Amino acid sequence: MRVMLMPDIHAPLTIADAQRAVDQWIRTIGVRYFSPLTNMAVLAEECGEVARVIARTDGEQSAKPGERLDLADELADLLWVTMAIANQHGIDLTEAFARNLEKKSTRDATRHRDNPRLSETQAN
Repeated sequence: MRVMLMPDIHAPLTIADAQRAVDQWIRTIGVRYFSPLTNMAVLAEECGEVARVIARTDGEQSAKPGERLDLADELADLLWVTMAIANQHGIDLTEAFARNLEKKSTRDATRHRDNPRLSETQAN
């Protein structure tokens, strides 16, 4: 059995560090990656779990007796499976995120600011 060196949880964690930690965990403790289709199903499942928590904490639904409502943990699960999918496809999420932020910043430079539906008087 290989010993896994996990990042220091108290030190800042980069996206690249997190992707490496997910890869190392999957290859050691998790044995191997699930198929890409299985990981897509897991991603959808985790999105549903985030939705369930928000429906109960911010929406009209009430929690079931003993139900755990940990949004932070569910969002971390989403990040985990997103990183697993990125790793399987050779995607550097640091680069991808930077490109995506640039795209949104250019495309939407004034779009949201100029949207009357987003004015403060319309906020809930």
